Amino acid sequence: MFWEIMCACMLSAGCILLYTGWRTSRSRFQSSQYWLLSLLCLFALVLAGCDRGGETTQATSASSPPLTTKTSDALPSSSHAWDDWFTYHHDATHAGYLPATPDPQHLVRAWKTKLDGAVYAEPLVVKNHLIVATEGDTLYSLDPQTGKVGWQTNVGTPVQRSTLPCGNIDPLGITGTPVYDPDSGLIFAVAEISGPQHILVGINADSGKVQMRRVVDVGGMDPAVHQQRSALVISNGQVYIAYGGLAGDCGHYIGTVVAARTNGQGGLIFYRVPTSREGGIWTPPGPTIDRNGNVFVSVGNGEQTSGDWDHSDSVLRLSLQLKLVDAFAPQNWQKENSSDTDLGSMGPLLLPNNQIFVAGKSGKGYALHANALGGVGGQISETQICNGLAMGGGSVVGSQILVPCNDGVRRITVSSDGHVSIDWHVADMNLPPIVGGHTVYGLDTGGTLYAVDLASGRLRASISLSEEVPHFSTPTLSGRSLFIGTNDGVAAVSFS
Repeated sequence: MFWEIMCACMLSAGCILLYTGWRTSRSRFQSSQYWLLSLLCLFALVLAGCDRGGETTQATSASSPPLTTKTSDALPSSSHAWDDWFTYHHDATHAGYLPATPDPQHLVRAWKTKLDGAVYAEPLVVKNHLIVATEGDTLYSLDPQTGKVGWQTNVGTPVQRSTLPCGNIDPLGITGTPVYDPDSGLIFAVAEISGPQHILVGINADSGKVQMRRVVDVGGMDPAVHQQRSALVISNGQVYIAYGGLAGDCGHYIGTVVAARTNGQGGLIFYRVPTSREGGIWTPPGPTIDRNGNVFVSVGNGEQTSGDWDHSDSVLRLSLQLKLVDAFAPQNWQKENSSDTDLGSMGPLLLPNNQIFVAGKSGKGYALHANALGGVGGQISETQICNGLAMGGGSVVGSQILVPCNDGVRRITVSSDGHVSIDWHVADMNLPPIVGGHTVYGLDTGGTLYAVDLASGRLRASISLSEEVPHFSTPTLSGRSLFIGTNDGVAAVSFS
């Protein structure tokens, strides 16, 4: 009945528009003609009828029964109910949270599409396109409902591991999560191409056509030892790109943030960590940007282990023009540099009460004042969160944080005075989580997807993707579907 009413409304609206336009062109419209036109519209409506099939059926594998979902009040009103997901963990704050999402009772494998390489980048959802970037230096647009490829655009030849001094991705192509810019309609991604070089491309989301392309290696940077793993973000008409090193920390690399105009014009601006070597900015979330235009990054260990602080093992606050404004480091930064237990493994998370939270390889978490990071040892509080490492992007729901520890996700709560309490721990889910409604979604390294209750950590449902996923893999949530990058493509899971 709902769909019949909707169809009737649409047809009636069309008739009204027809009448209004006709009346505009006819100043002496007669009432008898008006009623004749109305009867014709009513007759067309009756003839047209309406399709009762107003339910959206997700594609399923042969071994799974079809899953039918209905549009609910919690979902957008579009026919497929897709929620846009423009960058890593949804937006420039990387909160990874969609509040108006139903909670699942069952997870079902929907489809899987093999692509030309591994997918380390988190998939995006843009205007009913599922955007996936691969280590084959190719961007794809897929139908989110079926996994069918709409367009694909290759932007270069990826770098073979054998040509690099170290590293653990082979071949090395697009690793950092792309970002969509609604102002230009372009998807921006950084591809590592043979040479080697890092190039920024702007691709039309509807057609897949490359509309902007430029090299984003800056002076003094050796492209062979700088890896672009962090997600891209956009603010004030600029794309922000962060660089770290390759696995193995070979060569002379220094953590760097580069900004390029989305229109492809003008020079590049950049900030380089003032350390002699290392200090990589590599964690998958990349820079976090707040509503005031502050750019926060977490920085890895530097080569320096004594003397004055070199701004490694840190959280830095930069301006949109990439000037250093403020900084924080643990009191024992020299020791953490020497033992590779720095803060560079997890992205900073924005909290209420003008606070920031970050954790690192030591497993310790720090609550900080966002507008006064505190310098060395200037945290509000320090708490042992993980028994291992915190790695990748967390998620935020108010003052609650989902922390991705390698020994399992933990939910913590940060009070208004910066006190941190650990609420629950799910050992099986050990990759970066996201949150939809009252449910936390995350993976393990073997490719099992878990859905747990946000309040208690109780398992709601789980499903195996039957394959391993890349390092730091995190799902994308849209409508009633989750999309996961795999070692050879992308997989979709639906829920009811």
